[in-house]
Amino acid sequence: MIKEAILHMPLSQYAYATTETNFTLRIRTAKGDVESVCVYYGDRVAMTEPVPVTPVQMKQCARDDLFDYYEASIQTDFTRVCYYFSLTSEGKTYYYYSRGFCEQMRANRIEYFQFPYLRREELMTEPHWVYDSVMYHIFPDSFATSKAQLSGQPQSCGQSHSHLGGTIRGITENLDYLQSLGVNLIYLNPIFAANSYHKYDTIDYFKIDPCFGSKDDFRQLVKELHRRNMRIILDGVFNHCGPDFFAFRDVIANQKQSAYRDWFYQLNFPIHYSDPPNYECFAYVKEMPKLNTSHPQVRDFICQVGTYWIREFDIDGWRLDVANEVDHETWRAFRRAVRALKPDAFLIAEIWEDADVWLRGDQFDSAMNYMFTNLCRDFFATATIDARTFDEQFQKALMRYPTPIASAQMNFLDSHDVPRFLHHCGGNCDRLRLALFFLMTAPGIPSVFYGDECLLTGDTEPQYRAAMRWNPNEQPLKETLSEWIHLRLSHPSLTRGNYRSIYTDNDGGYAFKREYVSTDGTAETALVILNNSDCTRTIRPDDSCEPVTLQAYEGTVLFLT
Repeated sequence: MIKEAILHMPLSQYAYATTETNFTLRIRTAKGDVESVCVYYGDRVAMTEPVPVTPVQMKQCARDDLFDYYEASIQTDFTRVCYYFSLTSEGKTYYYYSRGFCEQMRANRIEYFQFPYLRREELMTEPHWVYDSVMYHIFPDSFATSKAQLSGQPQSCGQSHSHLGGTIRGITENLDYLQSLGVNLIYLNPIFAANSYHKYDTIDYFKIDPCFGSKDDFRQLVKELHRRNMRIILDGVFNHCGPDFFAFRDVIANQKQSAYRDWFYQLNFPIHYSDPPNYECFAYVKEMPKLNTSHPQVRDFICQVGTYWIREFDIDGWRLDVANEVDHETWRAFRRAVRALKPDAFLIAEIWEDADVWLRGDQFDSAMNYMFTNLCRDFFATATIDARTFDEQFQKALMRYPTPIASAQMNFLDSHDVPRFLHHCGGNCDRLRLALFFLMTAPGIPSVFYGDECLLTGDTEPQYRAAMRWNPNEQPLKETLSEWIHLRLSHPSLTRGNYRSIYTDNDGGYAFKREYVSTDGTAETALVILNNSDCTRTIRPDDSCEPVTLQAYEGTVLFLT
């Protein structure tokens, strides 16, 4: 047994509660090294010694390039739990507890792993509606001015500017299009008053950018979305502001004497608004001075913004920009304030790396899943990894977080910050089509960036933020994408089911199952089969189905009962 590969971490993605009477335990072992794993749990405050324990056989739930992962879901009335594991390899069994390994378990209960208390406040739960969502990501300036139209004309509205003329009213007038596509959650890049067309340099967090419209326009958009049983989340930019934000203007004007000097992170006086800046900014951009979010007044201001747009306009959540550069306590305060007003508000963090420390139930519900994006690029677009590697890395990604959180990650192929997926595909729309199929069948919340259905492409900012194409003849993937979105939303196995890999080969063949059992015991299994190759192939993933013939870059779903 390769003991140094074995890992369990209490109160983490390896040990979490989903209800007050149910918790999940995981353990990691070397790949192919262990024959069986069992967990023994008991009441950590039991009146007898040794504490009585109940054995539960663990099942392998994932396998990546180096490790196997085992999991058990335990139903119990115990509110305080202690536990240890047994692992068998080549006929030899070892026990594993907080101090390490032993051949006979003689340790006291206080040396077992501990789940101190299954507290309701710390349950790993997401807003009830999240798993049944398909997101459509809109860059407002580039989307629409009116019904099926984008003016393409830049505007200057006082301090604000736009490039292509998109408006909030334009979004409202095209909700029929979005609803026909099947999406039910809209994510808007920033719409608050700002200098630049992208609106990440905020002037006023309580005002709609005049180039986009008015508060009445936005109120009408939210009202119409909710009438259609659709939801909306906004982009909150609180790591930094713009140069015309009132507090920064005061600092520029009054320097050290400014009442707002402590609102900013690491100022050097006298401040010079020039390149390079002599004050802390987002990525050295002088137009984006960094806010000191841990300052009580700034933190309170951020919470006021977060609650204002929920209280006054009934938005459904926030995507928070540069979340990994804001202090954790501000996000905890933000979550408390927002959830006090709207208990099912959805909070997504823009974090490009592993987001574990932000996804422990006290800050965010989800993060932008760039690992998903990069894996899809490497497998579907550029074919720089094979199916086995893709699957191993995908399973590793799922094991980063507790299942309720992994299943709520914001999955996407491209966004306003990265080249279009079609660019990585070298213009091959069949590769993009297959990647979109996987997006709609994989665990996580699928997000489509506006215009992917129109084959927008490009690797520079003006290209991947290009104008939406409203001519139906320039929307070749719309009907196919709509079909897959409706398929996903019609089957709980695809929206809520677990993931189990069953097949990979060296020629792009890949298959997995999504299995879901409802509270009434009804079960549904989706078998997803993909042919990520440039030729027709016949694939039989396992004995549960007949061989399936797929065209080049084609995928299919079979529903098993």
